[in-house]
Amino acid sequence: MTKVIRIPWLAVYAIAYLVFLYLPVLLLPLFSFNDGTIVAFPLKGFTLKWYAQLGQQDTLLQAMVNSLIVGSVTALMATSLGLFAARAYVRYRFAGRELSEGLVMLPLVIPGIIVASSMLVLFISIGLKPSLTTVILGHVFVALPFSVSIMKSAFDDFDQSLEEAAFDLGESVVGTFRRVTLPIVAPGIIASLLVTFTVSFDEFVLAFFLSGNSPTLPVYIWSQIRFPAKLPNTLALGSLLLLSSVLLLLIAEYFRRRSIQSSD
Repeated sequence: MTKVIRIPWLAVYAIAYLVFLYLPVLLLPLFSFNDGTIVAFPLKGFTLKWYAQLGQQDTLLQAMVNSLIVGSVTALMATSLGLFAARAYVRYRFAGRELSEGLVMLPLVIPGIIVASSMLVLFISIGLKPSLTTVILGHVFVALPFSVSIMKSAFDDFDQSLEEAAFDLGESVVGTFRRVTLPIVAPGIIASLLVTFTVSFDEFVLAFFLSGNSPTLPVYIWSQIRFPAKLPNTLALGSLLLLSSVLLLLIAEYFRRRSIQSSD
């Protein structure tokens, strides 16, 4: 009897999709070490001079400072809002809960160009000129769904009897939240901070529309890509950003899983 060999087409498709998606990204660090200015094979040689030149560009450093400021403030604001929103969604049942949660998650499905252009019109109409402030407001709107999702997973398995025991012992609501709730969900908070910071730091469309004369790092990179002579420096910078983003997301995933385990 002939044995039929079944090919796992779904697995083949998944592998092919991942290769198609990430192979260009993996080529980015490779060309950043190329001694030539032309991005093509064969490579002319190995060099670190493109990385060394990054610290000598004042505009780049200022753009990086702008991104760090925007990312840090966005992470703090989005995580603070996401913390209380997630607690309300998990702990309480109230009219319009599903609707409000859907509205919070809406930025995940709205095209970025629509959000950016709408926010630009809104901010100009109320007298806010494009600046880092408007970028922060836009990034909080986009990063909030990520924070709520992470914090909900931290609160889902939270044992409410711990808070009730604290109340029975005479602790106040604020004291219970500070001494009981926050320590347990702290890994989720750290994960939310890291993810929302990464989302803000890497975001381009909103920053392009709302940054004005204070470009963030992705906007600066876009402005440099148009000049072939500056492309190697851009590849080096992009490689560093890629590495830092992957590290931040790995750390965030570690704390997210730790938050779930601590809740269990």
